[in-house]
Amino acid sequence: MTQNTPHQPSRSDRLRPAELVGLSGGMALFLGLVILLVTRDVMLSVIALGVTFIVVLVAIAMFALGMKPNAAEESDLDEQNHGL
Repeated sequence: MTQNTPHQPSRSDRLRPAELVGLSGGMALFLGLVILLVTRDVMLSVIALGVTFIVVLVAIAMFALGMKPNAAEESDLDEQNHGL
């Protein structure tokens, strides 16, 4: 890769954020439906859905930040930082 050609992320790299948001949304939807079926209170279900979505999204982000990059990722980061 030369200095003038930007790094093109793979399709899986581009879809990774959508997967994480989708996972968070799925978990929130599941909990919202469970609360709706148990309590029959729509407002409580919507509140639980929103809180669960945010909490799961933040938890997934914290886990992703805590992961150490492997050797290939480190070399790619160095390449992007130094423009080699």
